[in-house]
Amino acid sequence: MAAMNRRIVLAARPHGEPSPAHFRLEEARVPVAKAGEILLRTRWLSLDPYMRGRMSAAKSYAAPVAIGEPMTGGTVSEVVESNNPDFAVGELVSAFGGWQDYAVSDGRGVQRIPPGVPPTTALGILGMPGMTAYTGLLTIGRPKAGETVVVAAAAGPVGSLVGQIAKLKGARAVGIAGGPEKCRYLIDELGFDAAIDHRGDDLPQALAAACPDGIDVYFENVGGAVFEAVLPLLNDFARMPVCGLVSAYNATELPPGPDRAPALMRTILTKRLHLQGFIVWDFADQAEAFLRDVGHWLRDGRVKHREDIVEGLEKAPEALIGLLKGRNFGKLIVHVA
Repeated sequence: MAAMNRRIVLAARPHGEPSPAHFRLEEARVPVAKAGEILLRTRWLSLDPYMRGRMSAAKSYAAPVAIGEPMTGGTVSEVVESNNPDFAVGELVSAFGGWQDYAVSDGRGVQRIPPGVPPTTALGILGMPGMTAYTGLLTIGRPKAGETVVVAAAAGPVGSLVGQIAKLKGARAVGIAGGPEKCRYLIDELGFDAAIDHRGDDLPQALAAACPDGIDVYFENVGGAVFEAVLPLLNDFARMPVCGLVSAYNATELPPGPDRAPALMRTILTKRLHLQGFIVWDFADQAEAFLRDVGHWLRDGRVKHREDIVEGLEKAPEALIGLLKGRNFGKLIVHVA
């Protein structure tokens, strides 16, 4: 076993966009597993948009990462030492080990990797992003056959599964993504009915053309200009699961222009819209159904997924910065060891 534990810690809280200066790579002693605990070695680390929020001290649904502490993150890890009878040395598990080589756990929240699937799927389609798509769409969006479902950030791990589940439920799936390559992927590989490039000059017109009967479900991951293009197209009684607002995560002030809140509230009232923000763990009781259904669809080839693998723990800060700018293509994962 290595004598030291590499850790990437939060060095400072960003104001606006994070930069490499907000992170620090350091070494510490490998932690010791006490009675009832296991020592985990990180194999793969998940990078996700929520991490930007954990870098901020603003009040949120979860506590911020403390300055000088390792960045938070889901991992696929190997049990290298066990003082817990529920886990054996050599087992691969999903955990929340963070941005470091080694972590200690008492076993709570640690899950064995399901047999017969690549371990990294526990960080993507069979992990938190997949469960986010499944629970948010089916519990809040409630798509029906023949309806139109629009999803932002559609080439990402959440959005891509949202569109595929919508298709399985008999709905039309329209994806909004950044760049022609991602849009082609949505249609040619994932079977979306239409894909719109949000970087184009004609986003509102292109979206309206792709949704001639309006929008019944909008799965929100982005906000900003994308939401502004969606809002006029929402049908009466449309449902909107609000999963993320990545366009605003680095904002330091309100957007320019007039106060849009009165117009938004009037639209919510007159169209009787259902908007609901959610965090995946709000639906923790659906975990078994999620693993059963999506696992079955994955094994049968009815849903597909894509991964974007970065080599080396030291590349995590740069990769997260790129993720917040839409540079990744698929589920972003760091191969640590």
